[in-house]
Amino acid sequence: QVQLVESGGGSVQPGESLTLSCEASGRLFDRNIMGWYRQAPGKEREFVGHITARGTTNYGDSMQDRFTVSRVNAGNTILLRMTNLKPEDTANYICYCYSLKNYWGRGTQVTVWS
Repeated sequence: QVQLVESGGGSVQPGESLTLSCEASGRLFDRNIMGWYRQAPGKEREFVGHITARGTTNYGDSMQDRFTVSRVNAGNTILLRMTNLKPEDTANYICYCYSLKNYWGRGTQVTVWS
């Protein structure tokens, strides 16, 4: 079993930056993938980006310009660096991990207000 715990969400103003963290506990398969989705109220879940165990990243449409996914702490923690945040980035950001099967965190709320 893998447990995922996100942190780093909060309320920011447009143009500011924020870094989210997701720590995985439990044993990860060597070829795991960890990443982020986001979901705003009344909208479908949207793919933000992910990173493989070897460090290859992939992003959703228009995400790569301002969002960066990286791994730290021997690979069990991923970060989502978000820059130049906009009100439309307001959402619950949910961490996931594929390690032989899919695991999901509960999410951390990001609110961008003006």
